[in-house]
Amino acid sequence: QVPLVESGGGLVQAGDSLRLSCAAKGRTFSTMGWFRQPPGKEREFVAEIRWSGGVTSYAASAKGRFTISRDIAKNTVYLQMNSLKPDDTAVYYCAAAPSGFGYVHWGQGTQVTVSS
Repeated sequence: QVPLVESGGGLVQAGDSLRLSCAAKGRTFSTMGWFRQPPGKEREFVAEIRWSGGVTSYAASAKGRFTISRDIAKNTVYLQMNSLKPDDTAVYYCAAAPSGFGYVHWGQGTQVTVSS
């Protein structure tokens, strides 16, 4: 299991920003992404980025407020979250997909709490 080390969660107020980081140790992947699980709900897709070329895609809830990016040299993916809302409160998970596979590697999760 390749470790994905996440950081950057915390408690913020509505309208604030946070940046999550996820470092993949030991190898690179075809695609890396972020998912979240709000309290009492299923895990849902937030954003992903193709490592080669940097093509991105977003959930409707993230478009215009969140930006996913990568640092190839650091083998790290970021999620910049702006204009946070209480509905963004969730455990955020980093995930990685090898070429030809779906998301098979998951981080430990980092809590993001947005107060109103």
